[in-house]
Amino acid sequence: MDRRFEAVSHPRRQNQLEKVVERLGLSTRTPIAWQLLDLALTHPSVSTEKNYEQLEFVGDSVVRLAASELLFETYPDAPVGEFAAVRSVLVSDRVLAEIADGYGLGRYLLVAGSAVRDKMGEESRLADCFEAVLGALYLSTNTLELVRPWLDSNLLDRAKEIFDDPARQNYKAALQEWTQSNYKLLPKYEVEETGYAGDEARFTAQVWFKGEKLGQGTGRSIKAAEQAAAREAFLSVGGDRV
Repeated sequence: MDRRFEAVSHPRRQNQLEKVVERLGLSTRTPIAWQLLDLALTHPSVSTEKNYEQLEFVGDSVVRLAASELLFETYPDAPVGEFAAVRSVLVSDRVLAEIADGYGLGRYLLVAGSAVRDKMGEESRLADCFEAVLGALYLSTNTLELVRPWLDSNLLDRAKEIFDDPARQNYKAALQEWTQSNYKLLPKYEVEETGYAGDEARFTAQVWFKGEKLGQGTGRSIKAAEQAAAREAFLSVGGDRV
């Protein structure tokens, strides 16, 4: 038997991994590469050699393939350019971190040292871990049979929202395209830390254009706050009709 499919040596950790599998709606009797799943939930701060980095590399391709198959099946008449735009959002750190957080993967991720206190890097860490989990599940069967049954439902609703959104949920890019095409100028952002670490409104961003404040928004990260401000600005200039 492939040693990857053996239970991990620590019963408590094995129990945690089984809870992760159950949260995903999978049976623990399914052939799971437990050793790989353990690595997928181990941050490099814990071990520089045995961590999720290689599995994250695999999982990056896995989530793109899963999203591509789903979009192809659900929107067979959509042009390739639309597929690419929607998929880029579906596989973004923001979306993957949201899905990971929904399944509570963060509580099973082994993290050590300063990484524990790095709240600003939490989104990226969750997204990386999520891709690694996908990589471990894919390598358990070398198919998407342990991935798509639960991942599809997470992507479908988001895909519909993105298709219905003229900005494709990338409001910074959409606003920049609007200002450049109309005025050959770029908007400017000002960001302040107005909350505490872990707060959903930790940062407040304002977007200015030609001396006028077009929008303001808050977010857990600087990037999220800027996107929120850009969304308000984009809609205020009629972006919903673009």
